[in-house]
Amino acid sequence: MKSRGELKTEQQNPQSSQIDSMSINDILKTINREDQNVAIAVQATLPDIEKTVVLTVNSIQKGGRVFYVGAGTSGRLGVLDASEIPPTFSAPKGLFIGVIAGGENALRNSIEGAEDRPEEAIIDLEQYELNENDTLVGISCSGAANYVVSALDHAKANGAKTVYLVTNLNPFKITEVDVIINAVTGPEVVTGSTRMKAGTATKLILNMISTATMIKLGKVYGNLMVDLMVVNDKLVDRGTRIIEQLTDLDYDGAQLKLFEAKKSVKAAIVMEKLNCTLNEAREKLDNAGGFLRNLID
Repeated sequence: MKSRGELKTEQQNPQSSQIDSMSINDILKTINREDQNVAIAVQATLPDIEKTVVLTVNSIQKGGRVFYVGAGTSGRLGVLDASEIPPTFSAPKGLFIGVIAGGENALRNSIEGAEDRPEEAIIDLEQYELNENDTLVGISCSGAANYVVSALDHAKANGAKTVYLVTNLNPFKITEVDVIINAVTGPEVVTGSTRMKAGTATKLILNMISTATMIKLGKVYGNLMVDLMVVNDKLVDRGTRIIEQLTDLDYDGAQLKLFEAKKSVKAAIVMEKLNCTLNEAREKLDNAGGFLRNLID
């Protein structure tokens, strides 16, 4: 790669070359038409996403963590996905960790120059003491973020597994990693604006990685969120309805059982199905590796 101008995400999209003279309706149709290509680009990367999930599941089973590291939009998407894991799956806060170039201030403000400072990636990661049980996913749509490449190299040097998530066939910067996920989303509707198709592809892929990982760790029964963290009225209602669906209890009875189980949906279901106490339900779940299906089917 000789110049950034050769990156597909930096090239002009012929489908939108006259977008400034289009009607609002045609602008929206053009964006929507281009967005439909994103799922196809992601589909082509499924084998590499699968390899990544094998790594993340193994990491967590060994007591390790999953890191998402990015700059700008990529970093924000990583932090977003990581932050949603605890409430969705009752997972520890330190299981998925999002790291963004420029720190927390970069979540709300543009600090684009931060991606060019590789030494800051090492500083930001040193506090976590990465090791062979961890997996680090470096996210850079263009593959041009020095911060991300530095993070990948640092993780590799400390024995962690590494994944490079990019949206260009030939990333601007390449480094040795265990898996490369390359969703080729092509030129953006607004030239170079990778918060659009490339960002959408990134979010889809991160959702796949985290969700598939949690499923394979027993956090879901069927497609029900049985390990959700009941922290508000909406989730009390959802948890109650899940218990109602999987047991013979009516809604009121299911809610009483939920509170008896200290708001643990999974424990409440085991208590009711196996006629046991909360402590017994917790022990049974621990022995089953957290997999509800192993206990009630």
